[in-house]
Amino acid sequence: MAARARLPLRFPKTLQRHRRLNHTEAAAKEPAYPPVVPSLTAKSKSAQRRQFEEQVQKIRESPVEEKISLFTRIQRKKFVVYPQTFARNADKWYQHFTKTAYIPGLPERFAPGRATEAGEDSSPAGGGASPLPGVDGDAFADIRSLVVRVVLQEHWHTKKRKAFLYRDQEQNVGPFVRNLVTGLTHSVGRFNPLLRLSSLDIAPWVNFYWRRGQGIIPRGHRRGRVDPTRFQIDDRPQCQIRIPEQLQQFVPLEASYAAEVPEVNFAPNLMPLFKRQYDNHIFTGAKLPDPACYGHTQFHLVPDRYHRDQFARRQQSDQVEVFLRANGLASLFAWTGAQAMYQGFWPHEDVRRPLVSQAVITDGKFFSFFCYQLNTVALSVETDVDNPRKNLLWGTESLRLYESVQDGEVVGLDDDVLKLLVQFLMNQP
Repeated sequence: MAARARLPLRFPKTLQRHRRLNHTEAAAKEPAYPPVVPSLTAKSKSAQRRQFEEQVQKIRESPVEEKISLFTRIQRKKFVVYPQTFARNADKWYQHFTKTAYIPGLPERFAPGRATEAGEDSSPAGGGASPLPGVDGDAFADIRSLVVRVVLQEHWHTKKRKAFLYRDQEQNVGPFVRNLVTGLTHSVGRFNPLLRLSSLDIAPWVNFYWRRGQGIIPRGHRRGRVDPTRFQIDDRPQCQIRIPEQLQQFVPLEASYAAEVPEVNFAPNLMPLFKRQYDNHIFTGAKLPDPACYGHTQFHLVPDRYHRDQFARRQQSDQVEVFLRANGLASLFAWTGAQAMYQGFWPHEDVRRPLVSQAVITDGKFFSFFCYQLNTVALSVETDVDNPRKNLLWGTESLRLYESVQDGEVVGLDDDVLKLLVQFLMNQP
């Protein structure tokens, strides 16, 4: 009978070394067969997931022009968002659609305290306001006289016949805004060199298409499928200024994490919004190769149906500013979002730096000022997961530029509103 042998509990060192080498060689060997992936033609969920991933990868690797074409290629019914809408509390709905937080007032850059900083105590002739930083008293006096001449030209010297129905703003206020913007751009261009390289667009089209949320298709051959909710903005400002360099951000990107965006749990058609099907457009007002690819300031006119006294008679005075906020939010989001797409960003490649634009909305006498900072375009269901970024909108209430025109003189011209208008044009990187 063979005798038992006691074996040690530890393996010999030589055996351990050989085992380690064997494992290393096995791990370094390449697989003999390609990985098993879902079919591209099947109807399974894994196949749909692979189709989606390959489409995203194809868009990532495409140049900017082709990337925009691929992103807007599929035409489905989409909600058409009108910047100028009389729907009640439209600004809350638009904040939800665009993931934008509203902050009353203007950024610190346009604070009244900073506007009055000047090394000299000189004041412009005819006005008690102190000069702006970078603009001396004589230059501000020239700008003030320019504004007076433009107001008198349109409301006193020029004799115009009665406008057609719902064409009063276009006939009377439109030329005033265009002349005011061209004159101020030329005058302020001496102090802001960026305006000398800018492009001024008259009545351009601005379009933006995006996806936000999802829903179930109620009828048709695609009934029961989960489909993203699509939106389209087609805007046409009175004029806009484009520049070749990007404006400086108002606040850091991380400052938007704590901002609050209203949550609307109702379908967009209850706002009401209506669906249409046509080409998806993304356009900043200029073609892609244009060097002036960044936005500076837009100027908008309110429609003829917008009357402040009618809101008061209907006991809807709170909707006066709601209309302007919705207009500024939708217009600036569309313009700044289209600029981001022109830079190669899209929902699956979010912006790496904030994009900034400004807007002025007027009816000829009252002016409202808005600033927008685009922090994210990742608004779709797939990309808006654990995304703390929020877009930001700053805005003022309506400010009266002047009271009236009497006997060839402008009565009650407000220098503070004029200074704020000049500050917007003086903004530079």
